[in-house]
Amino acid sequence: MVKMAELNRPSTVTPHRYYAHITGWGMCVPEHIFSNADLSAILETNDEWIRTRTGIQERRFADEDQTTSTLALKAAQQALSLTDVLPSEIDLIIVATCTPENIFPATAVFVQHWLGANQAGAFDISAACSGFLYGLNIATQAIRSGSIKVALIIGAETLSRVINWEDRGTAILFGDGAGAVVLEAREEEGGIISTLVRADGSGHDFLKILTHNHPEIRSKAPFSDLKIHKVYMSGGDVFKFASRILGEAVREVIDRAKMSLEDIRLIIPHQANARILQAAARSLNVPESLLMSNLERYGNTSAASIPLALCEAVREGRIAAGDNIVLVGFGGGLTWAAAVVKWMVGEPAVDRRKEGRRRAGYALVKVRTRWYRVARFGRWFLQRILRRRPLDE
Repeated sequence: MVKMAELNRPSTVTPHRYYAHITGWGMCVPEHIFSNADLSAILETNDEWIRTRTGIQERRFADEDQTTSTLALKAAQQALSLTDVLPSEIDLIIVATCTPENIFPATAVFVQHWLGANQAGAFDISAACSGFLYGLNIATQAIRSGSIKVALIIGAETLSRVINWEDRGTAILFGDGAGAVVLEAREEEGGIISTLVRADGSGHDFLKILTHNHPEIRSKAPFSDLKIHKVYMSGGDVFKFASRILGEAVREVIDRAKMSLEDIRLIIPHQANARILQAAARSLNVPESLLMSNLERYGNTSAASIPLALCEAVREGRIAAGDNIVLVGFGGGLTWAAAVVKWMVGEPAVDRRKEGRRRAGYALVKVRTRWYRVARFGRWFLQRILRRRPLDE
């Protein structure tokens, strides 16, 4: 019989308070710039029409040899280069994307392999443009619980490959890129102060990319013009939702952090449309300058847009140690999410020895990968030769 004293005995796990701090950040965008003028050559549109309705002047499109996972890798390597973290010390890798190369395996496992992060779990999140913040929330809770110490969160997209070129309203919006942050457990108060994640599935039809398993695709509905792996958006519905939810999410997450808008140095929203950002500023009764925007250069990069904007905000000196910032996003689902971050990083001090070890590890993975490919081809070739040998031999 179990005694009452045994039931009340403390757990062998000692409770401890950890904070999830952003200690590294990185980004990668393709070199290929696709301007509004380039779009006007293939669509019935022009630069003024696009700029006045979206705020976008150009976007980046991936080259043929670039994929969501290779962009994610470059962003991750850049983020790690600002930290003392070796890939073998990473506990968790999360990639937020709606343009993976595979339904499975996850994009994150390719990043895990190429980094040489042999102690890390890895998975993808599908929450559209909110995905990066969903991943940030999951990793933050894991660090606070004490179950992990280091996480790598990446938002990466190659949306140029799912653009519906027959729909001018969406074709002008999207671009490619990746952004990443390293989260580390620290005893020092700060880092991710509060988060929220929300969804409203009643709006599932407003923004979507269909796969071969969608009912209308499988049934070949006679009145449907839907195409597989192309973006569809009900622009008006998404605009109304986003214009309302951005302000609400910012207020709620700030309230959870026991702060006020006056305590916030910068708001970094999902970069969807300049009009949505303007509406959010009006809703919050703050100047538009409080909202970070790089929309004009990259367009809407979905899950990558918030970490891309964060990296550029740091580079431009808009965030300093001790500042409170808000990250906020919304996307297909419908989903939305937000986080209040107390930025505790000054000028990163790069450890050249660890950076050298990281680079050596990346090179070793490349050599191993090429060797495995050669060995696999050799086995295949040998099997073909053996099958062709005459029976009397």
